[in-house]
Amino acid sequence: MRTGFLLLAAMLLTNGCSSKAEPAPSPTPRQPPVRTGPSRANLEKRLAQLELSLLEKEAQVEELQARLEETRQEVVRAMAKLQTLASRAEAASAIAEAEVALQPLKAAPGQPAAPEATQASRLLRESSGEFDKENYGGALYLANQAKTFAGAARGRLSAGERGAQRPGETAFALPIRLKAAGRGNVRAGPGTGTRVEFAVEPGDALIGYSYVDEWIRIGAEDGRSGWIFRSLVSRQ
Repeated sequence: MRTGFLLLAAMLLTNGCSSKAEPAPSPTPRQPPVRTGPSRANLEKRLAQLELSLLEKEAQVEELQARLEETRQEVVRAMAKLQTLASRAEAASAIAEAEVALQPLKAAPGQPAAPEATQASRLLRESSGEFDKENYGGALYLANQAKTFAGAARGRLSAGERGAQRPGETAFALPIRLKAAGRGNVRAGPGTGTRVEFAVEPGDALIGYSYVDEWIRIGAEDGRSGWIFRSLVSRQ
């Protein structure tokens, strides 16, 4: 009897212990969201855009410095040789040539003119003003400058006629003198999947007009144009 009572008590004790609730698991601490920065591709694209912008700014500075030096030398020569100024006929001829060069560059109503055409028009007006003042040397100088800018504008338009402006295409403020850094292909569009138009050799002279991402729209001395990857060119 006593043995049975002990067995029954042991069974009850075991059941009581097994019925106790398991302790609830401690809550997992919430992890803060992981912040991801710009991807490598986006950073490289941004870097390429900054490099192209710097390329443009350097060209603008050099162009301004060259024009300043040229103007300074012109003033010095004019002051030293007042008796050898250009004749009225020479100045009139230069003005007429500049007007002819600018005629096909006039933008359609509502369309912006090329930056070089705007510069050429301003210089031509100043040249006419100096001509009216009988400063034929100054008029000749300004007319020749106008013709130079008109030639640059024709080069930009020539490159643009071979392909409409593309989404994301950004024009340089002025044409940039470039050279081929190595042998490479000039393509019909900004991408390796487009048709190869022609090849360039190291040192070939090129003019840059605009860019899309890391591709530059260029023109060659023989009139051909297309797109080249930025690593294949450098400044002259």
